[in-house]
Amino acid sequence: MALTIRERRLPQLHISLDKLPSCAGAFRAAPASTSTSSAARGFGELRLSEIEKIAVIGRGNGGTVYKVAHRRTSQLYALKVLHGGGGDAAEADVMRLADSPHIPANLLATTDGDVKVADLGIARVVAASFAAAVSRAGAFPEEAAAEAAAQSLSALAHLHARRVVHRDVKPANLLVTTTGEVKIADFGIAKVLPLAGDGGGAVASSYEGTAAYMSPERFDSELHHSGGVDPFAADVWGLGVTVMELVVGRYPLLPAGQRPTWAALMCAICFGEMMPSLPDGVASPELRDFLAACLQKDQTKRASVTELLAHPFVAGRDVAACKLALRRLVAGE
Repeated sequence: MALTIRERRLPQLHISLDKLPSCAGAFRAAPASTSTSSAARGFGELRLSEIEKIAVIGRGNGGTVYKVAHRRTSQLYALKVLHGGGGDAAEADVMRLADSPHIPANLLATTDGDVKVADLGIARVVAASFAAAVSRAGAFPEEAAAEAAAQSLSALAHLHARRVVHRDVKPANLLVTTTGEVKIADFGIAKVLPLAGDGGGAVASSYEGTAAYMSPERFDSELHHSGGVDPFAADVWGLGVTVMELVVGRYPLLPAGQRPTWAALMCAICFGEMMPSLPDGVASPELRDFLAACLQKDQTKRASVTELLAHPFVAGRDVAACKLALRRLVAGE
């Protein structure tokens, strides 16, 4: 069960680390109008009445992803039904700004009060989330982790340039295709930040998200109320924890086997070592420095996405070799 935090509901939460299906949360709202006519144009000749549900692919925070088939052609698609009124429209607003090769391109329609999203073709090419890949294959080789970091940073750079913050960067929300392409998914709690002086900063720094991947400042209630959390820096922290998890092969901020309670996570994230130790021989100096830049507890000292794209761990990698390493890992070689 995902460790998901919603404001005003903290006492009722069951706390555990993410163990979502590989495609859970992958298919969300899209840069199209929510009108049925717009959706019909997007689908071409494909209409929702012609789709047959086959199986559940996964369940995310806001809905369910189904494997479906077009009745006439037997073409396979992924269809996500998003539950819960106003959030769907907000997510669509975010996705209108999120047109990138590293973000699944979706088509949107409405029927019976639910928002339904079909991501044409991607169900056939998404191999796994990083969470599922770690669960299956264990620790990533450093070359594969470098490629995963580079492509994830490209996706975040695209979002941040448009003032979109994801707010739930974690292995379960980073998908990798059979060709080694990384896509960032699940924009259910993403926000478009207002321009300076427009207000609303506290909204973007709310407690929503996955506690295991939240940055230290997001645990500070005073900063939340004042709007003092930098959500861009919080996305960087989540990526840093994710990359460390890839190279360690398990959640890295708690000892192996320790139950991830709220108290244990808060202590580890807020008061633990600035950058948890990596086993000897696991990481190069470049990787260790990259992780240290991501995992600065002081958000003002944390590297930006732009700075990380220029870091030697990413910018100095052998691109061809790293892409090959990621493809081989996905293929199980």
